Amino acid sequence: MNSIRIKGARVHNLKSIDVEIPKNTITVITGVSGSGKSSLAMDTIYAEGQRRYLESLSAYARQFLGELKKPDVDNIEGLSPAIAIDQKSASHNPRSTVGTTTEIYDHLRVLFAKIGEPHCPSCGRSVEKKSIDEIVKDVFSRFPQSSRIYVLSPIAIDKKGTFKKELQNLASKGFVRVEVDGQLFRIEEVGELDKNKRHTIKLVVDRLVLEETERHRIADDIEIAFRESNGFVEIRNVDTNESLMFSEHMMCPVCGIGLPEINPKLFSFNNPYGACPNCHGLGYNLQIDPSLVVNENLSIEEGALLPFGQSEYYMPILRKIVKMFGASSKVPFKELPTIVQEALLYGYADFEGAVNFLERRYEQTASEDIKQWIEKNFIVQKVCPVCNGNRLKPEALAVTIRGLNIIDVTNLTIEKAYSFFEELQNSLTDRETKIVGDLLIEIKKRLQFMLDVGLGYLTLSRPVNTLSGGEAQRIRLATQIGSGLTGVTYVLDEPTIGLHQRDNLRLINTLKKLKDLGNTVIVVEHDEEIIRSADYIVDLGPYGGERGGKVVFAGTVQRLIDNPDGSLTGQYLAGIKKIEHPVARRKGNGKFLTIVGARHNNLKNITVSFPLGTFICVTGVSGSGKSSLIIDTLYPALMNAIYRTKLFVGEHDRIEGLENVDKVIAIDQSPIGRTPRSNPATYTKVFDDIRELFAMTPEAKARGYTKSRFSFNLKGGRCEACQGHGLVKIEMLFLPDVYVECDVCKGKRYNEETLQVRYRGKNIHEVLEMSVEEALEFFRNVPTIYRTLSLLNEVGLGYIKLGQPATTLSGGEAQRIKLASELRKIATGKTIYILDEPTVGLHFEDVKKLINVLHRLVDKGNTVIVIEHNLDVVKNADYIIDLGPEGGDDGGYVIACGTPEEVAKVEGSHTGRFLRKVLNAG
Repeated sequence: MNSIRIKGARVHNLKSIDVEIPKNTITVITGVSGSGKSSLAMDTIYAEGQRRYLESLSAYARQFLGELKKPDVDNIEGLSPAIAIDQKSASHNPRSTVGTTTEIYDHLRVLFAKIGEPHCPSCGRSVEKKSIDEIVKDVFSRFPQSSRIYVLSPIAIDKKGTFKKELQNLASKGFVRVEVDGQLFRIEEVGELDKNKRHTIKLVVDRLVLEETERHRIADDIEIAFRESNGFVEIRNVDTNESLMFSEHMMCPVCGIGLPEINPKLFSFNNPYGACPNCHGLGYNLQIDPSLVVNENLSIEEGALLPFGQSEYYMPILRKIVKMFGASSKVPFKELPTIVQEALLYGYADFEGAVNFLERRYEQTASEDIKQWIEKNFIVQKVCPVCNGNRLKPEALAVTIRGLNIIDVTNLTIEKAYSFFEELQNSLTDRETKIVGDLLIEIKKRLQFMLDVGLGYLTLSRPVNTLSGGEAQRIRLATQIGSGLTGVTYVLDEPTIGLHQRDNLRLINTLKKLKDLGNTVIVVEHDEEIIRSADYIVDLGPYGGERGGKVVFAGTVQRLIDNPDGSLTGQYLAGIKKIEHPVARRKGNGKFLTIVGARHNNLKNITVSFPLGTFICVTGVSGSGKSSLIIDTLYPALMNAIYRTKLFVGEHDRIEGLENVDKVIAIDQSPIGRTPRSNPATYTKVFDDIRELFAMTPEAKARGYTKSRFSFNLKGGRCEACQGHGLVKIEMLFLPDVYVECDVCKGKRYNEETLQVRYRGKNIHEVLEMSVEEALEFFRNVPTIYRTLSLLNEVGLGYIKLGQPATTLSGGEAQRIKLASELRKIATGKTIYILDEPTVGLHFEDVKKLINVLHRLVDKGNTVIVIEHNLDVVKNADYIIDLGPEGGDDGGYVIACGTPEEVAKVEGSHTGRFLRKVLNAG
């Protein structure tokens, strides 16, 4: 069968659709937000592919892997095993790095174990383990025939002592000569040595002329030298004064430090054999930060020691400590003598001190809440002082290849690492090529895949939990190409996230490689370039939510452009609909916010000014420093200045113009809640108004029901059988837990008495089941509710249900709910809104709505700062700050500033080059 045939798909809002997707093609599933793209791609095709694969395994294997629920679909034919490459694939494990995730680090460990050059971790001298035969061979290859040589055994190197006993012992064994501090003596002629000075003593085992006939004698001499010096020998050419030092152990002849066996385990920071013993391979320690423990502007009486506050138990103890030093508990902490401050923080007499108290509680408590409280408020990450953040033992870091240890190599960008291995491959000896030639080919191949998907600016040491969703997704994509699987259905969810237009072509070529291997590639995507390069298009819609879930179009791109009627996607591709850009740009209010000397990550000590009262876009290729500037420096600096928080701020000199800002709001794509209890109605607070409305009905008043009666989180009104969840968990022993609809409330969350209260004919459950659009009409005459719902509708979320669980919302949907929630609040006109890629998951039509909302925020006098690649958003900005020119080490500079028209004229700007096209087209 040459296609995947889906019949009667009804997952979520899909309207029992039939669709056929040709195999061995790149198929893009597109459509407006909420039209059912993910329901078809992830929850139907991928879920069924996974389920069928798991069903082929034994019951014993399935107990470890879990069971997957069958999607609500009549039949799927022609389906092959499926692999999903989604945005949520990034590991939260602090030990996971780009190198470990791609398995390149595992190959590096083998490489360093096989051809790494060990050195003494203390003095840096080269350390090598050699047999007697190898040493004899080396001596004859390094020194010319007929050279006069000494065979020396190092007894002491740079050590204090008189060494009287050692010298007597050597004499009793029949040895005649020693070299003391560079001078040759007969043993009996060595005078009294100064015990307070360091001495170097070498026993002269033999003096001879280097001849082929003396090979056996030299081997015997070396054996004697090893025995007397615990494994070391020095062969000196007397004619040239050149010396060769050898050891039969992996040990430094000077420091006496022995190296462990060099194997791949030594280079693993996840194994105690190689991990730094102080930080256990994390590269950092969690420590209580004394500056977070105290508010130095408050007095002890006012609760300056934050862990204790004004506790009735601790206050008498704290007063007593302060009084013992003759100080006052009523003056600000910063005015107390240093000795008193240290006593309060680190303890005095029987009092353990605030810092020690927190450390003890953190180690001893079994409560996760207390641990999280201490972590959130008092703990900071500090670079491990033993390994300086390098994660490994000194012995592992002392092994190098071409002067770099394994961590030095992982700290190179992928682009530079590729060049390093290229040069290494060309400089290998024949023997080394036989050992590691294939290994190097595999490392280079994997690095090349990373370069192909536009990740050359990342380092192999970068922790995976610091990557964006798009970066993590592309790493997995590169890994899959490396695996070389064929006959697989790959399902990708918006792989262009975080990708500049400059790198789109690389991504398209990567997807084509997957297809050319003999796989079917299904991509959920909104990016115009990806859509135009697809072999086949499935357009869902026509709208979101209940008005979506139908196949609007299925066929080639050209057919869609030729017949765009009924398809919003087709109308935008054909140019019938378009997102216009404003003719005039705002100049702002004449005030600026300026970051001076930003140096965080790869930022090159840049100074950037943000004109207030404008719509600002921060652009640049992936890794150019956008997040470092805005998310890691500007946002936390503003938070600390305005709200007195103590967030980590990227390195910079200062921020000017803070007096012009009184509020900062970051609207990101993190979930609006972690449990199904959270939903759009509760997050936007509109549910409070709805519950208030129900409490005011005559029926509720007659029964004495208050607002809390209509909460599914509280006892009283909710169904106690499922505690307001609507679902009941059933444990299935070796099978995964099953969630079934609650028998009592039938999934309605409330008890029968609560559901009897109705407002305009609807009970509270029926209201939560409404879409935003339906509720908008229903609550038209209730201004407080109507206003919030209309904002949700304006940001393109008219299709979501009021009670839709937060766990089912995409990142883009969560971000727009937050945006609507912020729009509810009365703007001060001095607010800065910061958004990081708000167009994720948005169709052209939704982007248009989003741009209108952002313009509304700015029209109220506020400042909107958006990190974005979407050219429709960029061309709508009043002011652009373009970073680059490239990613990683080659980024971090300001390439261009100004209006879109001004940036479009800058030759060195990648963003400017693409802007020219869209501005001219518009």
